[in-house]
Amino acid sequence: MTGRDRMVLIAVVVVAVLAAAWIMVVSPERQQASQLSTQVAAAQAQLTSAEGKVSSARAAQSQYAAAYASVVSLGKAVPPSQEVPALIDQLSQASNEKNVAFTSITNSSSAPAGTSAGASSAAAAGFTALPFSIGFEGSYFDLERILGQLTDFATLTSSGDLQVSGRLLTVQSVKLAPGSSSSEPAKNGGKLTGSITATAYVLPASQGLTGATGAPSPAGAGASPAASTAAGSSPTSPAIVKVNP
Repeated sequence: MTGRDRMVLIAVVVVAVLAAAWIMVVSPERQQASQLSTQVAAAQAQLTSAEGKVSSARAAQSQYAAAYASVVSLGKAVPPSQEVPALIDQLSQASNEKNVAFTSITNSSSAPAGTSAGASSAAAAGFTALPFSIGFEGSYFDLERILGQLTDFATLTSSGDLQVSGRLLTVQSVKLAPGSSSSEPAKNGGKLTGSITATAYVLPASQGLTGATGAPSPAGAGASPAASTAAGSSPTSPAIVKVNP
């Protein structure tokens, strides 16, 4: 065998060894590295998705108190039950603020004769109507102010925000007459009796304030609607209160 043949043989052996090393060592490692790269990309996508969910959860958490307070306000305007004692309490407080005597409140199962646009909208929304006849006694201007107070319990601002300070009421009619306890003419500052026909509303029996019950009340969000009902169960009643079943 010549020297040239030995060189060729050695070169063939080296190439064979390198090929075997590539097949047995390098190629599996490259395949494993490719698989690991795919897994890393999938893990990175999951991490990005999880971070997005955490960000959304934190944003929702920061808005929870305000959202809960809105639910409480809506429950105050249109509660899930009749809550007549709470309504009486609101009327008593409003009459005290306006220097008006709250004399009576009666309700009936029959709908009021007059139907306002607000009452029609509420009926279309499926709310249960509770017609009331509410009696007050005071001067003309005091009765005018108490009427404004009743209609301002729940108002919609020009920007579309709902402001709730009490029960949603729509007024159908207002009747004024000389006060029974006053001998002075009304024009000279005598008392007038005012009979206001208004309608309150209750959520449908199949619809609650929230989709789930027992939601925790966040700090500073106010009492829950159920707590408001309990708080209104013992109101300060006016001199004469008539509530028909």
